[in-house]
Amino acid sequence: MHTDESINAYITGQLLAGEKFHYDPQDRHGPVLYLLAEPVVKLCGAKNFSELTESQLRLTPVIIGSAMILLFGAAVEMFGFIACLVAALLFAFAPLSVYYSRYFIHETLFVAATFGLILCGWRTAKNNSTGFAALTGLCAALMLAGKETAVIHFFALACAGFMGWMIKPRAAIPSAKLVVTALAVFIFTTVLLFTWFGQNWGGLTDLFRAVPRFAARAGGEGHEKTFDYYFHLLDPLVVLSFLAAAGIFYALCDAVGGTRKASSPLTIYAAAIFMIYSAIPYKTPWLALNLWLPFALLCGLGVAAILDLIKNSAGRWGAGIAGICLLLTLGAQTKELCFDKPADEKNPFAYAHTGEDLLRLPARLEELTPQNKITNPRIAVVVADAWPLPWYLRKFSQVGFWQPEQETGAADFFITSADAPANLAERLKNFRPEFFGARPGVLLMLWSPSNSEPRHEP
Repeated sequence: MHTDESINAYITGQLLAGEKFHYDPQDRHGPVLYLLAEPVVKLCGAKNFSELTESQLRLTPVIIGSAMILLFGAAVEMFGFIACLVAALLFAFAPLSVYYSRYFIHETLFVAATFGLILCGWRTAKNNSTGFAALTGLCAALMLAGKETAVIHFFALACAGFMGWMIKPRAAIPSAKLVVTALAVFIFTTVLLFTWFGQNWGGLTDLFRAVPRFAARAGGEGHEKTFDYYFHLLDPLVVLSFLAAAGIFYALCDAVGGTRKASSPLTIYAAAIFMIYSAIPYKTPWLALNLWLPFALLCGLGVAAILDLIKNSAGRWGAGIAGICLLLTLGAQTKELCFDKPADEKNPFAYAHTGEDLLRLPARLEELTPQNKITNPRIAVVVADAWPLPWYLRKFSQVGFWQPEQETGAADFFITSADAPANLAERLKNFRPEFFGARPGVLLMLWSPSNSEPRHEP
């Protein structure tokens, strides 16, 4: 489990224990992921934090990611059948979307809500529908309750909508009734979720406090990357870039022709969101999932444009075979990056991911406990950043966490960083250390009583 996953798991465990959700603007996100995950893990049989498993938690993003693929069926009228089919296949087969649809973080839910906002907003304008206006407000609220970066997407979508409206012939401006309906549903849902259904009204104040916090975090805070980071992240999918370029060309031709298809606003949205995310110094690979949505649709439009140019059956057969080969290539990449080497340091999607070596730590504690004739061990964790240890030590009932300068008191086992704090030297003189890799470049030491039997490595 990645550190972020373990934190989300802990919050879910608090909800299972009957606690209310408290929004923390310092370094957390909104409540909607936990709102969906809690009933899922309960249906899987989990009653408390210690009973949670990786599969139970990751089932929520898996369900959402699968539902997102089905959403492309609702976009056929907007983008065309071929474009939506290709985009759905890319989401189903490409390593980026598969990898993070198995991650217990907010991103998959956020992208699905973004797609829902695009679809419902378009249908609101097209059909002058109050019902779709309400769904538009709901999707926008789910985005904000997923991640505060929703404001970036609201801006990019507003730019795309305005530029699309400027393309002749101009579409009718949504009526005041539709705008008020969408806004009312957005505000109501946002208040409902961030106050945890009226149980924590301080969540609204915290939401406004999040603005300067995330503005500061955009500066990087150790996650600074160059402007071209996302270009390199998608290097293995370079062939798709040509298809996306064909889709952009199709969109530009559509704009020049003055028709009212959705390809032109999509291109504007894709360009805006790509430039914004690339310009912000703070970058992580899962954020690329936000770029993958418009990119996949542009690839689909590119395929549709190419097929329009191919008039004979032999050419279409050739294009079909090329498409199958591309999907097989993506499938092979997905197998390697998502299933064979998901935590490998060379995997571009395994960003500061927990190393498999850490899985030995709880097993080693269970082995050492009876050796030292201990029934309920007291474990003291003295590490500046202890995550994801609360997840991996969740089955032990007496675990305490301290900062390096704090006094721990007596314990049966200690866990420290590789440079154990000096104030623990006296306590640890009768303890023997073992090393465990937490994540790339981070070592932990398990200190057990010196009379413990040493573990003989093969």
